[in-house]
Amino acid sequence: MAQVPVQTIHRDPQLFYWILFPITIVMILTGVLRHYATVLMASDPKRVDQKTMREQRALLHGINVRGNHHVLSQSSFVTRRDALIAAYESGAYLKDPENRGQPPPNPMSDPNAMEGMMGMMKNQMATIIPNTLIMSWVNAFFSGYVIMKLPFPLTIKFKSMLQAGVATKDMDPRWMSSISWYFLCIFGLQSVFNFLLGSDNAANQMSQQMTQMGPQAGQMFGPGVDPNKQFLAEAENLAVVEHHSVLDGVEQRLLEGIKV
Repeated sequence: MAQVPVQTIHRDPQLFYWILFPITIVMILTGVLRHYATVLMASDPKRVDQKTMREQRALLHGINVRGNHHVLSQSSFVTRRDALIAAYESGAYLKDPENRGQPPPNPMSDPNAMEGMMGMMKNQMATIIPNTLIMSWVNAFFSGYVIMKLPFPLTIKFKSMLQAGVATKDMDPRWMSSISWYFLCIFGLQSVFNFLLGSDNAANQMSQQMTQMGPQAGQMFGPGVDPNKQFLAEAENLAVVEHHSVLDGVEQRLLEGIKV
């Protein structure tokens, strides 16, 4: 059986220094500048009134009870569930109970909602504009270059991710193009930013909000949302929970463990 010849590519070693290092340095400097620009553009947070805070915390209380019911006993869960359902259905936690049944106000007419949307737009622009400029710079000066070869084997599925901008079908998937290195820097420099700027840098805060809040958490208390419908929906979710506790049968499990 004939052996497959090892693929050999004659590559100028200077490409490693004149492409990889400039892209990496520019990405790091851009991240630092984006952090300070975000800090300068950030507005002072406004104090939330007591009724609004109570309305939001009451809904989160119901969500936490539903998600962690297994750590409560049967009686404790039933007591909390009945109290929350009664309060949700009666509108006891609503900020403006007299507006129940009415459509939510237009967010375009609410100055607080407009300020919140403007802040989100500033954060998005601080990320989109630098990434767009750097992407155009990489495409203009470094498009089509193969800069390095990874020291570990990869499957063919990684070819489209590591060889963006290089239209070759027979190249080893371990070779990486300059554009792929740019995308790798976008997602892989977070630890460098944490070292230079601290764990509370702007890039880390944005990534944490995207990963921890979930796709719909940002719209939970957003403008145009009817809190009464949210409370009624959460009351239905609590009512259909089938409770089970981690302490169910704990004595029997303990005895079985001792016997073993």
